[in-house]
Amino acid sequence: MRDLKTNLLEPSATIGQAIAAIEASDVKIALVIDNEHRLLGTITDGDVRRGFLKGLGLDSAARDVMNASPITAQAGDSLERFRALMARTYRRQLPLLDGENRVVGIVDESDFTEPATRENLVFVLAGGLGTRLRPLTESHPKPMLAVAGKPILERILEGFIAAGFHHFCFSLGYRGNQIRKHFGDGSRWNVSIDYVEETEPLGTAGPLGLIARRPNHPVLVINGDVLTEMNFQHLLDFHMESGADATICTRSYHFEIPFGVMELDGQDVVAISEKPTMDVLVNAGIYCLGPEVVDRIRAKGARCDMPDVLREAIETKHSISAFPVHEYWIDVGRLNDLERAELDLDG
Repeated sequence: MRDLKTNLLEPSATIGQAIAAIEASDVKIALVIDNEHRLLGTITDGDVRRGFLKGLGLDSAARDVMNASPITAQAGDSLERFRALMARTYRRQLPLLDGENRVVGIVDESDFTEPATRENLVFVLAGGLGTRLRPLTESHPKPMLAVAGKPILERILEGFIAAGFHHFCFSLGYRGNQIRKHFGDGSRWNVSIDYVEETEPLGTAGPLGLIARRPNHPVLVINGDVLTEMNFQHLLDFHMESGADATICTRSYHFEIPFGVMELDGQDVVAISEKPTMDVLVNAGIYCLGPEVVDRIRAKGARCDMPDVLREAIETKHSISAFPVHEYWIDVGRLNDLERAELDLDG
């Protein structure tokens, strides 16, 4: 019998507490219950991220993001009925209720078999020159620089493997032979790794045009200098639930304008803000692309960058979703970033 204590939340819980409950449990769902143990709603990782996009924060009420009409099942039904319901509704978990709507259990996809490996291709952009990391990149490609004793690219690979992905493709350019020698065909990690070669720089999207066959599933794409502790399965789930053609991971970025900022009405100054702090969402360098978007890149057959591809997709009425990353994330593009990642991940 599964211990539900980790998954249960009181109605007064915060979003931060919901995140902690989801991350602490092998069953990635939180259940909001009343004092009689009756189910009020469910909260998944996707619910939390949609709340962040609406401007909610960690201290906001968890009830503001919960699904108040979740798919549930009755305790006592067969595993086959549970599996059929989960397949029909695209759910990975089902709360189990008794006749009075009280929570008595949770069924998870892992209850049927070992967690399935994902058929989606993971494409890692690993061909850059790494000019901002010289002199370290004079002898090594940037993705092979070590952070806390392990190459950046190996840390990226292991993060995806932990989420069930097993099919990878690395785009190679500058000193790509070092990457190929280290990773080989991927058998050391019990995965498959293919490679595409950039004979000239193709940008942050162009290398996808070198894929030999059209993918049948969404492709996850990541820059080869990004380190994060996010669960990549959550990204794929979010993308599939949204029905979007592409999903771009975003990161909240805070910066202070080092001047007084004027607000004008015509020529009249109506307000002055001294060194205001601004919050914006920036591109986190991680994407989930539907096959049609990959087709657009393959059709170009030339250098192109991901922002341009996504901008064109928006202009042609394709839907692009944002997936906010609240977990650890760093773009190891400069020497001080590399030093900070070393401190963050050492030990």
